Amino acid sequence: MKITIYGAGAVGGLIAARLVQQGGTQVSIIARGRTLEAIQTAGLQLVTGSTVSTAMLTAESDPARLGVQDLVVLAVKATALADIAPQITPLLGPDTIVITAMNGVPWWFFENPLVPYAGMRLQSLDPDGALAAALPLQHLVGCVVHLSSTSPEPGVIKPGFGNRLIFGEAVGASSDRLARVVALFAAAGFDAEASADIRTDIWYKLWGNMTMNPLSAITGATCDKLLDDALVRQFCLMAMQEAATIGNRIGCSILQSGEERMQLTRKLGAFKTSMLQDAEAGRQMEIDALVGAVQEVGQHVGLPTPTIDSLLGLARLFGRSHGLYPQ
Repeated sequence: MKITIYGAGAVGGLIAARLVQQGGTQVSIIARGRTLEAIQTAGLQLVTGSTVSTAMLTAESDPARLGVQDLVVLAVKATALADIAPQITPLLGPDTIVITAMNGVPWWFFENPLVPYAGMRLQSLDPDGALAAALPLQHLVGCVVHLSSTSPEPGVIKPGFGNRLIFGEAVGASSDRLARVVALFAAAGFDAEASADIRTDIWYKLWGNMTMNPLSAITGATCDKLLDDALVRQFCLMAMQEAATIGNRIGCSILQSGEERMQLTRKLGAFKTSMLQDAEAGRQMEIDALVGAVQEVGQHVGLPTPTIDSLLGLARLFGRSHGLYPQ
């Protein structure tokens, strides 16, 4: 089985390293710059506690050099997807599975003809339809990542808390290929499971992190400090209620209260969100996929989102002022 991981960051690197360790597959990774050089020179270094293991694999900057793959895992930031989507074409054959292991709302969220508001194109994610054209729906399997991982230096991966990956067909429920994907990742050491409704799983994760991510980036505060501030906490709960109401309208109901979700977040302790880490590192912020898309969906379905509007405005202004979001 030929597998390519597109993106050698913390999550993509972890997936690639574990698949290599599992064996029985031909794993490649698309990387660039110092990360590419480090992997080509010394492989991927997986640091688990005091143990360091090395995963040797093919690393390229040009996907065309790898040819058609059986499985492609997109583990890149949503901000990079528009640039790389055309480069993925050489990896795709008629039966290639493409897994979107990314934060936020994916561009294909309303492409299933059986879901409410089917056919809605999200201008914040795919304004000209380029992503939908480059990555046809029949290839796509969604993935919700419930784990943390860091890359303290190029080519080095340190797993954190959590180990759960949820997979689901972008269109349809269960399938033979979905079962094969789950079995593959379970064998690689992940707590992998199949979902009959991946859209709801995506919306649930988004509902929990669309506030913490931008607020942590704006304030520089870890999640525990955000939750300890009564006014910030209330602001988050108001935004979460708006997102939950939207979820009910689009067939992605949330069966949990905001307070219950915050109790889970508090267990993470002094946790730095991915957006805070991006802001500190000077990387583009995933504002559109995490906040902008939610506001846009609310507008499409006729639901007011005053708190989310404020959150989006503040996050965009912060991003633009620091060169982390397009002008």
